[in-house]
Amino acid sequence: MTALRFAERLRDVVGDAEVLLSDIWGVVHNGLAAFPDACQALHSFRQQGGTVILITNAPRPADSVQRQLRKLKVADDIYDAIVSSGDLTRHFVADHPGQKMFWIGPERDSSIYRGLSPVLAPLEQADYIVCTGLFDDETESAENYRAMLLQARERRLTLVCANPDIVVERGDRLIYCAGAVAELYLELGGEVIFYGKPHRPIYERAIALASERRGHTVDLEDVLAIGDSVRTDLAGAQGFGIDCLFITRGIHSEEFEGIDQLDPASVRELFGHPPRALMRELRW
Repeated sequence: MTALRFAERLRDVVGDAEVLLSDIWGVVHNGLAAFPDACQALHSFRQQGGTVILITNAPRPADSVQRQLRKLKVADDIYDAIVSSGDLTRHFVADHPGQKMFWIGPERDSSIYRGLSPVLAPLEQADYIVCTGLFDDETESAENYRAMLLQARERRLTLVCANPDIVVERGDRLIYCAGAVAELYLELGGEVIFYGKPHRPIYERAIALASERRGHTVDLEDVLAIGDSVRTDLAGAQGFGIDCLFITRGIHSEEFEGIDQLDPASVRELFGHPPRALMRELRW
């Protein structure tokens, strides 16, 4: 294993890739503002004939994600399609009509159920749980849900996690996500179904969409993933068999502060199997 250096430009590492599967939060924006250089980089890749699929663990449908991007001044022309863990979760709910669901998450995630008419119920009456996030991610952590999850485990309820992220960057803060609650439920012995990175279904959907856009089945060797999370973006890409460009400005920024090059031992400690390249922030 060799040392791993930081690349300056996407065009220097993209190689012959036809398709980029780009994370959104932490790569394209930080929840409060878009990153203009990142947006320009994705736009430039598309101008050269590439296809960009935004792949996100947002617990909302793709059209809701698009509306958020527009509010943050992210132009529609930097990507070809959006695949969200919210859409995959919607399929689960649609496939279980009439069953009672207990929902853990903030009201702002309600768009995940648009057009589905789920049967909402208290925990003691529910057939399964959907977790889109914490009720109040500004003040809570997964530990606030321990008693509730113990009760759910006693009832042998399946928890469907609509966002496997543990934390996400909001401005200069890290906020807990649904993945933190789901991982605690696993530790307590509960059953969890994860939709989103690093799990295969979201990548399968992204590749299918990319193949539709390009008019042929895309070879995984021609795909490059971009993300800022070791646990979701890097692990998911590698588990699916595609290379990853790792962006260090996101949730792992403190670990890379002041570092210009990683020696082999540090690469193994941080990544296990290394990404194709490191970049502090996405730029063309």
